[in-house]
Amino acid sequence: MKSASNQDEQQGNNECNPAPPRVRLVTVEQMPVGPNSTQALCACDAADFARNLIGSKDREHFLVLHLDARRNIVSHEVASVGTLNATMVHPREIFKGALLANAADIICVHNHPAESTDPSTQDLRVLGTLKESGEILCVALLDFIIVTATSYWAASESHPGLLGQ
Repeated sequence: MKSASNQDEQQGNNECNPAPPRVRLVTVEQMPVGPNSTQALCACDAADFARNLIGSKDREHFLVLHLDARRNIVSHEVASVGTLNATMVHPREIFKGALLANAADIICVHNHPAESTDPSTQDLRVLGTLKESGEILCVALLDFIIVTATSYWAASESHPGLLGQ
């Protein structure tokens, strides 16, 4: 007769070698801002911060700024890197980092390498989807900004009704 421990060894149930975790959290790039964090009190503050990071990139980059309750940028994340004129964005990926950063609000910024800050129809669709998703999660989308190396467009300034302001 075999003991229970012998049966476990034969079946491969070894407590010393646990199974790998089924869940792994990964972001494209998330950077804490530091103790002297920047406040994003207006669209120009957020645009200036983002322009330094992605304004001159040769492909579209979608950046998420994670804000605390006082609108300090506590971290930022490049959630997507695309092509010359498009990038893939899904609310799940945008809000995952915000929730992990314990953000009160977010500001989404992406660049247009072609140097036009005019929002496309798809940009406005994404804005609406992210706004609705943020309302469900209680993490407000404060602004949706498009930057180039020298200028920006902000929904909060151009279409405040889109953000419910």
